[in-house]
Amino acid sequence: MIVSGYFILNTHKMNTIAHIFLQAPTGSSLIGMIFPFLIIIVFYFFFIRPQVKKQKDVQKFQENLKEGMEVVTNAGIIGRITKVDGPIVRLMVDEKTFIRVVKSSIQGEFNA
Repeated sequence: MIVSGYFILNTHKMNTIAHIFLQAPTGSSLIGMIFPFLIIIVFYFFFIRPQVKKQKDVQKFQENLKEGMEVVTNAGIIGRITKVDGPIVRLMVDEKTFIRVVKSSIQGEFNA
């Protein structure tokens, strides 16, 4: 026993209480390993997988560009495709006004 001021402390009881609070439960190691794995699965299904699917859809759309399609670019320019020449696409943005853009800058089809 330790006498400290007005309190009499029993060190044996303190050691057992501290031991109980500091001792890790035996089943928590499994939960501790499963929890980060579940977080990784959630991130994959809610963030990574939809982004990869969207990129594949955009790439497929860009590969299938045809003359006459009305498209919008990443910069917000709306035009009708008049010529597809490899990675370069010619857009008619107004009568007698044409611009050339790279296929990868075309975001999607314009639906007014």
